[in-house]
Order: sequence, then C-alpha cells, then structure tokens
Amino acid sequence: MLRNRILGSVKFQHWAARLPIFAGVSRARAGRAFDLVAGFCYSQVLLGAVQTGLLELLDRGPIGAEGIAESTGLSINAATRLARAAAALDLAEEVSPGCWMLGQQGAALLSNPGALAMVQHHPLLYADLADPLALLQQDRREPTALSKFWHYNTETDGKTATAYSQLMASSQAMVAREALAAYPFARHRRLLDMGGGHGAFVSAVAEACPALELGVFDLPPVLAGANLNPRIARHHGDFFATPLPEGYDCITLVRILHDHDDSAALKILQAARLALPPGGKLVIAEPMAGIRGAKAMGDAYFGMYLWAMNAGRPRTPEEYREMGLAAGFSGFQRRRTAMPVIASMAVLFD
Repeated sequence: MLRNRILGSVKFQHWAARLPIFAGVSRARAGRAFDLVAGFCYSQVLLGAVQTGLLELLDRGPIGAEGIAESTGLSINAATRLARAAAALDLAEEVSPGCWMLGQQGAALLSNPGALAMVQHHPLLYADLADPLALLQQDRREPTALSKFWHYNTETDGKTATAYSQLMASSQAMVAREALAAYPFARHRRLLDMGGGHGAFVSAVAEACPALELGVFDLPPVLAGANLNPRIARHHGDFFATPLPEGYDCITLVRILHDHDDSAALKILQAARLALPPGGKLVIAEPMAGIRGAKAMGDAYFGMYLWAMNAGRPRTPEEYREMGLAAGFSGFQRRRTAMPVIASMAVLFD
C-alpha cells in the first residue's frame, strides 16, 4: 500500500524523473505504462502491416513511399503513415529519409508463419474485446465471434473444420520446436497426439523421431482434411465419448487443455490416464499461467482470449499437477522450455 502511494505520487514521479540515479528507471516505468495505454494501436499497426503485405514488400529491399503506395493500394500519405508507424515498432527501418526496409522485429515475424496467421485471426478477438466490460458481464452466456469460429463437434462440416485446423497447424510448428527440445520423445515406443488436428505436431515428431510409432486422434471431419505421413495412424473419435486407442506409452495434449473448462479438462485427463499403460507418460504443452517471463501472455492475453472464446482458461503447472492427481495420475514433472511465451510443459505419469 505504501509503495503504491509513493509510486502514484505526482511529486515523487517528478522528483524521480530528474534524479540521475532514478531517471532511467522512471523513464522505463513511464514507457511501460504508455505501452499499456497504446497497446491496441500497436497491434493495429501490426495488423495493417500484415494485411497490406508491407513486411514482404520491405523484405525485398529498401523502398520509398511511392512504391509502398503502389503495392498496397494506399495513398502516398497513408503509406508513409503506415511505414513510419511500423518503423516506430521496429517492424520497419527507415534507412534514409522516406525510404524503408524490413526492421529486426519485422524480420522475426516474417519468418514465423504461425505468428502471422494469429495476427490475421486477431480481428475476431478485437471485435469481442471492443467493449471488455460488456464481454465480462455476459459471463460467457452469449455467442462471440471467437466462439463461433472455434466451436466444433462431430457434425462440423469439412470447410469449418479445415479453417480452424489450418490456423492451429500454422502456429503448431512453434510449439513443436519447444516441445521437442524440452522432452525426449524418442525414449517412447508409441506416441498418440490427442486432438492432433491436421497432424502438424505429430508430423514434427515423426521427422525428429524416425523410430517412433505415431498416431493422431481427432474428430472425423478434422482428420478428413489431414495430409498425413503414411506411418501416422488415424484414430477417429471424440475424446469425451470415444475411448482412446490403447497401446501408446506416450500421449500428448498440445494446446488442447487450456481451451476447455475445468470439468471438461478433467475428463480429457481421465481418458488419457485410462488409455496409458503402466509407466506411460502424458505430455501437456501449451502457454501456461504464472510462468516467469511469460505472465502477461498467460493470464492477460490467453486469459481474455479464452474468456472471449467462451471456454477454457490458462492454468499454472501446479494446477495441472492437482488436476492430474484428481484424474488418477500420481507423478508430475515440469519441463522447462526455452520460450515459455510460446509453450510451457508439464508431464503426468504413474
């Protein structure tokens, strides 16, 4: 309380900003505060850069406002405004007056198809968050743009199943890299990816672990659109109604559990526990809450994203430990990943 009163004091802020020993800290804190205020504008600049193809254009080499305008269909004034805004966020870099090339942040994003796919998908989230108070007051009782996009079941048509599966697959490569680096999947004999969609994750495992027998379990309309390696077995079903195939000593849940509320998540864990043989492992890989260096991504981004989706919530590794115990597992291990902002990992076993 005292700390917050001091930090909130205008006199203290004025004094600290001018004292050399505190000036750097004061400016950094002020910058972070402004980022909170301006964050939506930053996101919209990024969205505009992605929608117009600005990043790809700048990747070809330095270009002036006239060239950007011609390529994007914007006026020269609008193209200049977008380029300058992108440069302010390090998406672009002004190499000479009125001439831009790709910036460091832009280069990192351009090499990440999964992140770009999520940016293209974000207008649905922004529509739901336009009035956050109204969204919270609805208390998940009304359909949202995100819930309509992500809702599926055994009756889902192929076109809808393909849309969400492609989005998941495009971002799954990032998670697969983190998971493969954090856990030795090759120690197992057979691996089943539960809710594996079009098989992006299990395909990455197939490449990294050529001796591993692999399978993917998902709804029929989802697997119908999957182009899988012949060595990957397809298992059609609904993990709330269909028993999982047995004989797999490792089951993976990659960005599945946080999409479900607690009762549904517990049923998924129980289904996995029932299918695993003695000594089998259940590997959970997804963004989690309470992770040092990724707390904002966990509870702020995914907390609100999943609220808008009308299902699920980010959970801490400790919460998965408790849920695992309730599902019949007796062992728990946390595996640290290099990029927890993309995915953290928990392992449940006997």
